Amino acid sequence: MSGFPAKGAGVRDGPMGLRKSWTELLAGRVKKQKYNPEREQKLKDSALQLLRYHQNMNDLLLEVEDPQCKKLCLSKLIDCDSASAYSDRSSSFIGSAFQDQASRLGVPVGLLSARVFACSVQQICVEPSHPVLLSSEQRKKLSSLLEIAQHLLAHNMFSRLTFCQELWKAQNSLLLEAVWCLHMHSVVSLQELLQSHPDTQAMTMWLFRNLCILCEQIDAPSPSSDTTKAMLSGIVQLLVSRGFQESSDPRCVEPEKIPQVATDILQRMLAFALDTLNADPQVTSAYQAVRGWCSVYSGHVCCGMIAVDSLKRFFSHTLTQILTHKPVLKVSDAIQMQKEWSFAKTCHLLTTLYCRVFVTLGPEESIGRLQEVLETQEVNWQHVLSCLSTLVVCFPEAQQLVKDWVAGLMTCAFESYHLDSMVTAFLIVRQATLEGPFVYPSYADWFKESFGSSLGYHSCSKKALVFLFKFLSDLVPWEPPRYMQVHIFHPPLVPSKYHSLLTDYISLAKTRLVDLKVSVENMGLYEDLSSSGDMAEPQSQAIQDVEKAIVVFEQTGKIPMPVMEASIFRRPYYLSHFLPALLKPRVLPRVPDSRMAFIETLKRADKIPSSVYDAYCQACAAAEEKQPEDATPGKRTKPDCAEQPLGLLKAALEELRALMTDPIQYDVISAQVAAISERLNAAVGHSNDDGSLGRSKIQLSVLTPTLQTQDQAVVDLLLTAFCQNLMVASSFVPPERQSPWAVLFVRTLCGHMLIPAVLTRLCQLLYHQGPSLSTPHVLGLAALAVHLGECRSMLPEVDPGVLAPAGSLCVPELLNSLLTCRTRESLLFCLKFCTAAISYCLCKFSAQPHAALRNCLSPGLIRRFQFIVLRVFSEARAPCPPEPTASLSWRPLYLPSADWQSAALSLWRWNSFQELLKEKEFYLTYRDWVQLELEIQPEVDVLSDTERHDFHQWAIYEHFLPAPSALGGCDGNVEAAYTVLVSEVMNFYQSSRSYNHSQDSNLVLGGRTGNEDILSRLQEMAADLELDQVSSVSSGCSTSQSHILFRVFNRRLQALASGDSMANRLRRQRELLICKRLFLRLPPSVLMGSPQTRQPVSPNCEEFFNLVNSELRNFCCHGSVLTHDITMHFFRGLLNVCFRSQDPALVANLTLTECQTKCPMILTSALLWWSRLEPVLCSRWKKCHQSALPRELQRLQEAQEFASKFLSDSASPAPSPAWISAAALHFAIREVKKENVKAHLKRLDCERKELLISLLFFSLMNLLSSYLTQQDTAEYLKAMDICAEVLMCLERRKVSWLVLFQLTETDTELGHLLRLAPDQHTRLLPFAFYSLLSYFSEDAIIKEETFLYVAVDMYLKLMQLFVDGETGTVLPQASKSLKLQGHSLLQGSPIHLITEARTFLLQLIPQCPEQCFSNMTELLAGRGDYDPEMSNVLLRRRQADPSFDLYQEPHLF
Repeated sequence: MSGFPAKGAGVRDGPMGLRKSWTELLAGRVKKQKYNPEREQKLKDSALQLLRYHQNMNDLLLEVEDPQCKKLCLSKLIDCDSASAYSDRSSSFIGSAFQDQASRLGVPVGLLSARVFACSVQQICVEPSHPVLLSSEQRKKLSSLLEIAQHLLAHNMFSRLTFCQELWKAQNSLLLEAVWCLHMHSVVSLQELLQSHPDTQAMTMWLFRNLCILCEQIDAPSPSSDTTKAMLSGIVQLLVSRGFQESSDPRCVEPEKIPQVATDILQRMLAFALDTLNADPQVTSAYQAVRGWCSVYSGHVCCGMIAVDSLKRFFSHTLTQILTHKPVLKVSDAIQMQKEWSFAKTCHLLTTLYCRVFVTLGPEESIGRLQEVLETQEVNWQHVLSCLSTLVVCFPEAQQLVKDWVAGLMTCAFESYHLDSMVTAFLIVRQATLEGPFVYPSYADWFKESFGSSLGYHSCSKKALVFLFKFLSDLVPWEPPRYMQVHIFHPPLVPSKYHSLLTDYISLAKTRLVDLKVSVENMGLYEDLSSSGDMAEPQSQAIQDVEKAIVVFEQTGKIPMPVMEASIFRRPYYLSHFLPALLKPRVLPRVPDSRMAFIETLKRADKIPSSVYDAYCQACAAAEEKQPEDATPGKRTKPDCAEQPLGLLKAALEELRALMTDPIQYDVISAQVAAISERLNAAVGHSNDDGSLGRSKIQLSVLTPTLQTQDQAVVDLLLTAFCQNLMVASSFVPPERQSPWAVLFVRTLCGHMLIPAVLTRLCQLLYHQGPSLSTPHVLGLAALAVHLGECRSMLPEVDPGVLAPAGSLCVPELLNSLLTCRTRESLLFCLKFCTAAISYCLCKFSAQPHAALRNCLSPGLIRRFQFIVLRVFSEARAPCPPEPTASLSWRPLYLPSADWQSAALSLWRWNSFQELLKEKEFYLTYRDWVQLELEIQPEVDVLSDTERHDFHQWAIYEHFLPAPSALGGCDGNVEAAYTVLVSEVMNFYQSSRSYNHSQDSNLVLGGRTGNEDILSRLQEMAADLELDQVSSVSSGCSTSQSHILFRVFNRRLQALASGDSMANRLRRQRELLICKRLFLRLPPSVLMGSPQTRQPVSPNCEEFFNLVNSELRNFCCHGSVLTHDITMHFFRGLLNVCFRSQDPALVANLTLTECQTKCPMILTSALLWWSRLEPVLCSRWKKCHQSALPRELQRLQEAQEFASKFLSDSASPAPSPAWISAAALHFAIREVKKENVKAHLKRLDCERKELLISLLFFSLMNLLSSYLTQQDTAEYLKAMDICAEVLMCLERRKVSWLVLFQLTETDTELGHLLRLAPDQHTRLLPFAFYSLLSYFSEDAIIKEETFLYVAVDMYLKLMQLFVDGETGTVLPQASKSLKLQGHSLLQGSPIHLITEARTFLLQLIPQCPEQCFSNMTELLAGRGDYDPEMSNVLLRRRQADPSFDLYQEPHLF
């Protein structure tokens, strides 16, 4: 077509002088030629060829147009700046023009319009300002052109196929956005364009290049950013839907070109991304393209427009391609290099890609795909293992799936001896353990669990053993030294006959370690297998081991197990490195620190040689002498380098806080948290790999929590960062819309050795400094408490000491126990903390609020919140309609002007919260209320005295008393309310909650403080119950014979553990002391029990008598008497009952007569305290009744007078009963000086034998008391003299006293004496018996027929006491005292007394007549093995003649 003139050329250029138009020329030729169909068709083909190859369609159209149609030039139609723009023309006019010209040319109108528009699009894309995007001017032109094309399409005047073919001819200049606009305006779809390309490979490369360029622009700031993202999203959706669609008709013969192209492009893009990241993940144009491409895997790009099945097939294919991309690494490479492929060290974009794939597929399907690929294809081990790390770190539910997968692989490996399964399992385990114990148990733990017992995988056969050791041996040349060290120090359990397999492997591994210049003996106790650096030198590793061992010791109070194992099995390292690092000389602090306590504990356990310890002490003393005057003991200088790890940690935390502006980007935040975890290890120097902490309880000193300076700095940094992150994140989105950054943060703490320090710091903040915390701190710590509860399964239990004396607590319960409500300030802090914690929990887990409160918070915290709201806000006590708010707002709490009162009431009135409180575990029961109210200290209470009284009245009588028991109430039963109140008061005064560590206290019971007003309520209820009982008696109704208080005491005493151990005795004694104190706070009539209906009305003291005989006699008495306070309380109660009866004297006489047989200790107690008791009794009796004291009281008065006269040389006959007079005389003699005792006791020869026997009994009890109470030597010797004088008096009068050592309660004459002595004194009678050996008359004991029987019985019981250890409580102090006085009886140990007793018996046996041995067989039955030789002697003497001689003494000891 070069012969045609150009546009604008002259028209007079031919030989005729006038040039004809193209139309005239054609018309002339047509007229000169005859019609020929073949020539017509040929002419049409030529015309089409002409149009096809013409390069300027506008000029051609100008030639064929009539003059009036010249205005239809397309270049003007798409020129928006032209005055003749398309807006002034009609679409129909343009269409008719195309039809007219097509008819003149004899070609289809669709073909003509398609060619014209393809040329126009190409012209628009000429000289682009961007490789893939249009300029604003180009967009406007293309928009006008597209509107014309849409009109032509609507009227079937446009050929899509021809248009696509024409476009592809200039594909190098074709812009991707122009293609996208054609697709979006439905001119021609992208699918049609791709289908029409003649060269699939060229088209694929064109789209790949354009997609790469487009991805670079995703994050670039430009006005076209939305267009760029929409283009990428739409193209990817098309490619995914076409490349991974499932054909509905298997018989469909549709060409497979488009699915193949789509799949090929997606694979090329992913391969490009993986290659770029593996090469050098720097911020380059390629890296920007990869970042943009990774964004297509997010949910908002792929979801919604693509079928779920297609999407899952795409992501499954993506995961497979990742795992199999360029599998150049061998298994040996993976074994050596996998420590570099942990989550924290993997490229962030790659972990982001993994996360997005896993989110779509789910952990279970992802692991299934991993397993399938590993079984069927060659894999890229770097991608496989880094993918696994991402899966277990970011998806906690995958952790158990991985464990199950490993277990299956191990089972398969040993069942079929499949080496690939074994290799895969070991690689998976090692990779998972790199992420720390919060993700997977340490490698050492897994190896021990798998092979360290008879249940291991290898224990089934010899073949399995060979398979295992062959595998481990094959690993030796490749694996890092630390794994071989684990195999050596925790070897598989091997039967002895196959032990050579183990020794061969250990030799091989040790040889390899030697080649690597790694000492087996110098391996640290706590080395970190996840560390990528070189192994530390033994000296520096030992310092780290010492620091960590001290940390573990601080929290557990025990020597760490690795230290114990090293002291036995690894003595070279322990002695050469660990101990020198631990025993480094220093100036010892005045207050022993953790290191000193640890050293002393090791010394007591014989883990430090004496010479080494002595040298350490001398070196410390020398260091103290050289200490400068201005030096501070125990103060350590921090090296400058210590600030560097802390600074890096702080920087990482600040980076995390910067990410909180968009707290929903899970992948970015999870990667940053992983980086924080690594820097945390460096900052504190603790390893994550050791699991020793997770297997033991954390010991926490609540009253004096202390932290090392470095640990406190790190913990404060972490807690501050958490609080700040929460405030920043909450200012952008509410908690329920935030990514799980908080739980990732907390899991990092939970999996770290720093968690004991975190809990210690929380103890300091919540328990000791709570009221001084600011609002951000309260909110942050409350949220932290919620997430710690969420991770409770990862945390060990905590032993907080005094807060939980019965055992340990889980972390949520611990945090609740740290909240106290004693004072106004602490109660208001509890209100803030509980409000914040509950509100955050309900907002964060709004989908399942019930489960969230149950799993994340302690029910006790919910109940504490109810208690505080009801106590502080009187308006909350009245029933009010709950607020029907759809959801709870978190926003008001983190605002600077947070109104905690409004927030608490809003939470209280929230409808959903009230529904939650209806669950049984969240009920605030009457018992809970009493427990919390007892903690209140009235002098610093938030309520005034009047307000507190009103609150108690409302709570008890209006709220809990009428409430049903199913809801935590009392069903209207005052007795039930009283029972709970008594029980909880006793619990409180036994618990640490009652200890007041300040000096101010309104109520002090044995050093304990509490709410005295509660005791006032107890007294009120006791008075009400007493009135009810009196009314019942008056009306003839039957009542319970025992007072409710005694029933409570009996139940509690029965619940205590039985036994004679010191711990059990002390617990029982403490319980009884509290019982007694409660008796003293209540009306004395309580001791009298329920009044009887018979006349005269007399007290029912059975319960009190039983309590005295069974409990108080053993724990709350001095020898044979009760204390003055309880004695006085009893007689006050007796007088009260007497004064209400018709015959007071008769009631008093009946009661005291009953005491003689049922509870004689009351009478002996009255005799001891008579000087204080008599004035009160006489005064009250004479005031109410103008008569003498009742006869039984007079009897006590007469006994007291007899004792006084006996000592004043004006003796009178002892009144009856004799034991009462004996008791009075005994108490009087105890007050006499030692030098006058014998003179006074010589007058006993005139007294009745009954009085003498009873007096000896009381004297023996006093002797034993002097031993048990460890009184001074003078008291002991005085007691011994009294016993000796009484004993000699009995012997002079030939009165048998042996009956005292054979007493039984059935003895009618003296059996009541047993009720006057504690059980321990009765058991120690053998000790008293042989303590008096030197005072026995030899003639009298030989003549006494029963003496040998009693002596042997006492000897056997003394042996039993020695075996049971009870002599240890008596003899040491007594022996010490006697030794100081030169006493010859008890020199040394209990064995000495037994030896003396044995010698005495062996000398006595030959002298006793035959009748003395008549009952020896019965006596020795069952006890002959106590002293077999003594038993043999006794039995032989029974059968021998009188000349039987014991020449050779047998030796027992």
